[in-house]
Amino acid sequence: MQDFPWLSLLIALPLLGAVGVALLPRGREALAKQTALGVSLVVGALALTMAAAFDPDGERFQFTEQYWWIKQFGVHWAVGVDGVALTMVALSVILVPLVILASWDGAGRSGGVDAPARSGVKTYFALLLTLEAMMIGVFAATDVFLFYVFFEAMLIPVYFIIGYYGGPRRSYAAVKFLLYSLFGGLLMLVAVIWLFPLSAKPVAQGGLGQGTFLFTELARMNIDPTTAKWLFLGFFVAFAIKAPMVPVHTWLPDAAQQSPAPALVLIVGVLDKVGTYGMLRFCLELFPGAAKWAAPVVIAFAVLSIVYGAILAIGQVDLKRLVAYTSVSHFGFIVLGIFAMTTAGQSGAALYMVNHGFATGALFLVVGFMIARRRSARIPDFGGMQKVTPVLAGTFLVSGLAGLSLPGLAPFVSEFMVLTGTFTRHPVPALIATSGVVLAAIYILWTYQRTMGGPAAEKVQGLPDLSAREKWAVGPVIALIVVLGFAPQPVLNVINPSVKVTLERVDQRDPQPKIGNVAENGARP
Repeated sequence: MQDFPWLSLLIALPLLGAVGVALLPRGREALAKQTALGVSLVVGALALTMAAAFDPDGERFQFTEQYWWIKQFGVHWAVGVDGVALTMVALSVILVPLVILASWDGAGRSGGVDAPARSGVKTYFALLLTLEAMMIGVFAATDVFLFYVFFEAMLIPVYFIIGYYGGPRRSYAAVKFLLYSLFGGLLMLVAVIWLFPLSAKPVAQGGLGQGTFLFTELARMNIDPTTAKWLFLGFFVAFAIKAPMVPVHTWLPDAAQQSPAPALVLIVGVLDKVGTYGMLRFCLELFPGAAKWAAPVVIAFAVLSIVYGAILAIGQVDLKRLVAYTSVSHFGFIVLGIFAMTTAGQSGAALYMVNHGFATGALFLVVGFMIARRRSARIPDFGGMQKVTPVLAGTFLVSGLAGLSLPGLAPFVSEFMVLTGTFTRHPVPALIATSGVVLAAIYILWTYQRTMGGPAAEKVQGLPDLSAREKWAVGPVIALIVVLGFAPQPVLNVINPSVKVTLERVDQRDPQPKIGNVAENGARP
């Protein structure tokens, strides 16, 4: 199975599906939805079949393919996945069909499901399939230039989803998202181009040979420390914007407020993970010395993101902006775990990327269902819904408790690993970051009280509970949140070998535990 071109097929199928959906005759919106759902289910089945054949004890990158693309510039079509990339591909293909189901009745509407209908149902679903292809490609790329192409190509479907199907200020939000992303992308492009001559090896006749963008080749280079720092910054700023980290996070709340809620499951649940994935994969492994040099500052900004995002979330009255700010806080935990450079920290961060995708995805799905019923995203427009829509209230409660990392739900394990892994090397930042857990309890429970608790307000009387389609959309995510809360080890078994390689590359070992003044080996200091 390793020789089959799984990843190229997984990238091509959604693109072909998107073209097919877009070319359907006018008036065939129902067929467009069915086709998009069918294609996404086939892609999901193929991806999970591939994942079942992944060997955690085998080669680091598996299902690899490598062909010349632009030979004179050393660019390859090179794809492959390690444990971290595989989990992100799996996250993508699981969420896309659920997003399509959640969008079924509200597709093509301005502001998603909470505003009057607009034309373009076929285009909406074609954009979702295109985005799926780009997400799989960016996580599978093992050529840095190819990664950059997918990194930038993802902007296109997201820009049109926000700019055409968004709320009243959709143009502003779409342009802001695009400008932030393009600025970071241009910095990364400069760094990518800079890598090319550095990778060219001397030849016997004198001069330099062909350069390359292959990740495995670049990771073996020894780059001048000053140059490495500049290259690190070029990559890191692009990833920090995508992540999003304070202070380059401001595009996210605006984009979230204006985007259709189901599409936010992919934008925040998967797309933004490209930032933290890129830090773990490229910033640390290509520039290990520079990563260690920058780690104290990055950790400080990660802790700032945790606290700042949580405090801002408490003060929000718009449900989508609230969830967006909670994600700023959660991404701070992920970045903290990555730059703590411990096994527990980085494994927890990689697992957090998956768990956050499911937890935040569930929240955005439920928020979308709530907005569809009240035609409003404002918290004051709700109240007492648990008496009228108990199933909806229950899914909101479970999703919210996952967001605050309640023990027994998936994010708890990853957040606990990040904090313990950070504490062994950076105790003060870990202790400050723990305040984010307390703040999370405030913004989640207070939001639930205001929207679901108390007597049923007149404005929510008669609202329908979740339909069968909506249950199928959110149910699998809730189930995964519970399963991964009690049994995260299978995912960690896939992630850990890749994390081990990353730590070896940055020459970091876990600090030895101490009891009082006696070290683990019994020797006194």
